[in-house]
Amino acid sequence: MPDKEPIGKLISYIHRQNQKRLAKELAPYGIGGGGQHSFLKAILHQPGITQEQLTQQLKFDKATTARSIKQLEASGYIERKPDPDDRRSQLLFPTSKAKEVQPQLHAILDESNRTLARYLTPEEHDQLISLLHKVSLAQKDE
Repeated sequence: MPDKEPIGKLISYIHRQNQKRLAKELAPYGIGGGGQHSFLKAILHQPGITQEQLTQQLKFDKATTARSIKQLEASGYIERKPDPDDRRSQLLFPTSKAKEVQPQLHAILDESNRTLARYLTPEEHDQLISLLHKVSLAQKDE
């Protein structure tokens, strides 16, 4: 029986190709790599979210979150405001620039998902999502 292709290798390849495509599409907006689009999308949907909440919700490490937030702030997409309930914490809000680019961001991300799933039937798409969630559970056990 031939060796099966490693799951991690396939997931990594798909991720790298998708990130390259997204970087190219998002470059005109000054939205860089490192998952910046994920952070911006979350802040647009949940204005006032904290950096810690973003880290937990998006499952990135704290350093990646901090770096992405700093870059989005420098690009004028988000602003920080002190949390009135916790002086050590900052609340993250989208700027008007972020709100203006929101439709394009959603269109680019939606097109990326359509591209990834273009050869799948709706049933296969649902099955893939279910299986990937199942595979991700193994990572939580580590």
